Amino acid sequence: MAIDREYLEEVVEELSQHKGRHTELISVYIPAGYDVNSVQKQLEAEKSTAKNIKSTATRKNVGDALDKIVRHLKTLKKTPENGLAIFCGNVSQTEGQDNLKLWDVEPSLPIKVRLYRCDKEFVLEPLEEQLEVSEIYGLIVMDRKEATIGVIEGKRIKVIQHMTSGIPSKVRAGGQSSQRFHRITEGMTKDFYKRVAEEAKKAFFGNEKVKGILVGGPIPTKDEFLDNGYLMTPLQNKVIGRVDIGDTDESGLKELVEKSQEILANQEIMREKKLIERFLTTLGENPELAVYEEKAIRKALEYGAVETLIVSKDLDKKLLKEFREKAESIDSVIETVSLDTEEGQQFKNLSGMGAILRFRLS
Repeated sequence: MAIDREYLEEVVEELSQHKGRHTELISVYIPAGYDVNSVQKQLEAEKSTAKNIKSTATRKNVGDALDKIVRHLKTLKKTPENGLAIFCGNVSQTEGQDNLKLWDVEPSLPIKVRLYRCDKEFVLEPLEEQLEVSEIYGLIVMDRKEATIGVIEGKRIKVIQHMTSGIPSKVRAGGQSSQRFHRITEGMTKDFYKRVAEEAKKAFFGNEKVKGILVGGPIPTKDEFLDNGYLMTPLQNKVIGRVDIGDTDESGLKELVEKSQEILANQEIMREKKLIERFLTTLGENPELAVYEEKAIRKALEYGAVETLIVSKDLDKKLLKEFREKAESIDSVIETVSLDTEEGQQFKNLSGMGAILRFRLS
């Protein structure tokens, strides 16, 4: 079963901790659509080559790891849909002792490389590339006094730049005519808009991950900014929404995201919010179909009753692994909740674990 991005992150972190004494940790990447039997034959041949390794301990560790991988591959009828990454080696910290472990990873995105390597470390770059955020949304909130530029990166709202215009308030020094004051402030406003556009260009132009740009602010300001061509055309074409909001600082970015839920419906941050909302709604309206205590979740997993298992990212690793394995065995959907949203923090404070059930348990 393909694992989600958060679980992949945990696996990569775990694998990165292991270091071999010699070149004895084996990494195998099988691309999506590649014949698993061909890889098995290749590794059988590598077993013959490994017999020439001079060090007795290294020769044994490499041979044992190859044997374990080949045995595992023989259990597969075909390569999983997204390909497969296998890691195996003696990860014991005590010299002379054996602790031969194997990890098989089917990520949620297709593996594109074919690779076999025996090294002191596991080769993790192809999986690390999948962990990089593939798309982001640019955020601009502004009025005539200040502007904040940021991004939604995965589930995190990040501030890039905060700016102030320096435009004076409507109270003006004595002797200044109303028309002159208006001309001065209008000129300063245009200069400020140009500065905001220039900072947006630095932040977003040429960044292929920027899928769209959201602009928020009071009705006249954002419309003046967008309708009068301050943004360069490639960025203007990426504007997917303009939203009426009041704040123009960091809290304004959060308000912009909140009010753009429909636009961002498929974004991770919104998906997470809706997932937790669904769990809490079920818990409130149909409490027999939602559980959040460890004992109740264990029982539901044993009975095959879990439709969706939800776990907080910082849940105890041993418990998390146990729950995941049981959930996978009954084809449950597994969702990992971050701590980057208020809903994620709320879920953590509840217990950090929960399940939506397929059927009621007596």
